[in-house]
Amino acid sequence: MKKNVLLVGSGGREHALFKALKRSKRELDIYAFPGNVGMTMDGAKKIDEKINGWNELADWAQKNSVDLTVVGPEIPLVEGIVDKFVEKNLVIFGPSKFAAQLEGSKKFSKELMKKYDIPTAKYESFTDKKSAENYINKVGAPIVVKYSGLAAGKGVSVCETVEQAKKALDDIFDDGIFGTDCVVIEEMMFGEEASIFVLTDGTNYKILPSAQDHKRIFDNDQGPNTGGMGAYSPAPVADKKLIEEVEKTIIIPTLEAMKKEGSAELFGGEYRGLLYVGIMATENATGGLPTAKVVEFNCRFGDPETEAVLPLVNCDWFDVFYASAVGDVSKIEWNVSENFAATIVLASRGYPETSQKGVKISGLEEAQKIDNVDIYHAGTAINENGELITNGGRVLAITAWDETLKKAIDKAYSAVGKISFDGMQYRKDIAKKGLVRLGEKA
Repeated sequence: MKKNVLLVGSGGREHALFKALKRSKRELDIYAFPGNVGMTMDGAKKIDEKINGWNELADWAQKNSVDLTVVGPEIPLVEGIVDKFVEKNLVIFGPSKFAAQLEGSKKFSKELMKKYDIPTAKYESFTDKKSAENYINKVGAPIVVKYSGLAAGKGVSVCETVEQAKKALDDIFDDGIFGTDCVVIEEMMFGEEASIFVLTDGTNYKILPSAQDHKRIFDNDQGPNTGGMGAYSPAPVADKKLIEEVEKTIIIPTLEAMKKEGSAELFGGEYRGLLYVGIMATENATGGLPTAKVVEFNCRFGDPETEAVLPLVNCDWFDVFYASAVGDVSKIEWNVSENFAATIVLASRGYPETSQKGVKISGLEEAQKIDNVDIYHAGTAINENGELITNGGRVLAITAWDETLKKAIDKAYSAVGKISFDGMQYRKDIAKKGLVRLGEKA
C-alpha cells in the first residue's frame, strides 16, 4: 500500500534524505516543504499551497493523510514542530521542543552534561558582557566563545588571544548578529573532531557510520567558518574502540539524562530522532590514546555529513524513521557497507560572506554518469530559459563511494571536474586527515 511522506527542508541534507527514502521497498509519495530543484527533478511533490507556521503544516499533513513526516533542519525542531504534529496524532521523525534544546541552547546542553558527568570541555555561561570579559581576563587564551542559541553553524569563535575573545563578545552583545545575548565560554580542547550519528526511539538506538566535516572555506582549515565544505565517512579517528567509548560515556548517559529531565514534559523529554554527537578525540595524558569529549550536540542530521553517511547504510529508511518516531529501532533490518564515501561541496563566488545567484551551471549530466556518484542540490534554481542556475551560497554537494577512501575521494573530484559555473569554489583537501590516519597518500 502506498505511503505518503512529508519531508521538511530545502538543502543538500534534505535531498540526501529524499534519495534515501526513495530507496524504500515501499511505494512512496514524497511531498516536500519547501523542497528544492533537485528533489523536484527526482520526483518530489512540491507543496504549492501557502502555509504559515507549523500548525498550518500539521493541518495540511492531516488533510492529506501523511503517514510520516521527516524533519531535516534544526529551526523547525527547536521551534516545536514535533509537538504540533503529535498534538494532531501525526507520526513525525525528530525530537520534541524540549529535547531539541540539546542543540537550541548550548547553556542547556552544557548544564545537562555537567549534571550527569558526560565528558565535555569545562565552561561558564554568561548573559552580560562585563561578566564574560572578566572571566576571559581571568582564564586567558586560547579559549572558545560560543553563542548559546542557533547560529547556522557559525556561532563559534576559536580564539587564540584574549583580544579575539573580546571581539567575539562584541559581535554577540554589541552587534547582536545572532539574537539573544547568552554566551558559553569553554576551555580549548585539542585533538581531532568527528561526528557520530545516533538514530534512537528514546531507549534503543542505532549508530550510523562516523563522519568528519570541513568547516573552513579554504584548504588546510583556513578562512572563515561555513555551513560545511565537505565531509567523508567513516572517519578513521573514530575507530571501534573510540565508538565504544562514546557509546558508554556519552550516548547511553545522554539518552537516560533526557528521560529524567523531561519526565514532567507534556510530550515527554526522551530524545527521539537523530542525535548528532560532535566529539573531540583528545589525547589522553595516561598513554596517548584518544578520549572522546562532546564538542556539541545537534538535534538533526548534519550537512554535509548526511550526504556522505546515508549512501553507506542499507536499510528501508521509511521503516527506520517510522520506528524512531513510534516504534523500536532495534527491530529494523540494518546493514552498514564497508565502503568509504567522500562529499565535496561546491559553493558560489563570495561565500560565506555573500553568494552569487543566477549563474548557469553545466556538466551535471556528465558527472552523474560516473558509477556510485550522487549529486545533491542545495542552492540551485531554474531560470526562465529552463537552465539550472546558482541560487545560494552552498550550491551542490557531490558524493562518491568506493572500497577505499582514496578511491572515493578521487571519484568525487572526478565528478566535480565535470561540473562548472562562474565563481565556483571548493576545497581540494577533503578527507586529507583521513588519508593520513590510514597511511595513504593524497
